[in-house]
Amino acid sequence: MAVIHPTTMSPGKLELIASWLPSKPWYRGGDAPLLAKAGGFRLDDPDGEVGIEFMVVTDTSGASPVTYQVPMTYRGMPLASAADGLIGTSEHGVLGRRWIYDGTHDVVLVEQLLALLAGRTTAQDQNASDAPDPTVEVRTGAAGMAQDLTGPGTVTDTADASLVTVGPVMDEGPVSTLTVCRVLRPGRAPEGDGSAGRVLAGWSAPDGARQHGPFAHLAASDR
Repeated sequence: MAVIHPTTMSPGKLELIASWLPSKPWYRGGDAPLLAKAGGFRLDDPDGEVGIEFMVVTDTSGASPVTYQVPMTYRGMPLASAADGLIGTSEHGVLGRRWIYDGTHDVVLVEQLLALLAGRTTAQDQNASDAPDPTVEVRTGAAGMAQDLTGPGTVTDTADASLVTVGPVMDEGPVSTLTVCRVLRPGRAPEGDGSAGRVLAGWSAPDGARQHGPFAHLAASDR
C-alpha cells in the first residue's frame, strides 16, 4: 500500500514537469508551460519501494488549454535503465531525495499498469492512503492478453502518445504495444477496435467541469 505523506517537495512536481514538457514531441503549448493539476490516480508497487502516480496537468500557455497525462515514478535511488526518462530530482520532506522518472520508461510502473489492465490490481486515490479510486474504469479485451507481460522494451513518443513495447516474461511469443495517451481528450473509447484492455479516468477542465476519457490501451503487434 502506498502511503501519502502530507509534506513538501522542492522543487515541486509541477515545476519539474514544466521544465521537462517542452522537450516532448506531444507538447503543444508555449515556451513556458503554465500548469495546473487537473487530476490523476496512483498504483501500488507490490514491493513498497517505488511511488507510482498518473498525474494530469492542464497547460494554458498556448492558444487554447491542453491537458496532458504524465505518469511518474518516485525512487530513492537512480534507475540506470530509465535514464532516458529522468524528469528530475526533488527533496521530499519525509523521504529525502527522490529521483522522478517518466513512468513509461520504468519497469515498475509499466508492469503495474499491465496488472491493472489484467484485473490484478486496483487504481488508488491520488491524495489518500489505502483508498481505491472507483472513478478509474478498466475494460478488458482479449482474454488473458495482459497477463504475464513485462516491459518496457522500446518507448516511442508520437504527437499524442507514448508507445511502449511489452512482451512475454519468458520472451517467447509476440510483443504487444501499450499506448499511454499523453494529450487527453474526453469521450468514450471506440468499441471493437481490437484493444486487449483499456483504462479510462477523469480530470477537471479549467472551468471546473468533469471530463472523462481514455488514458491507456493495450494492443497486439507483430514481433
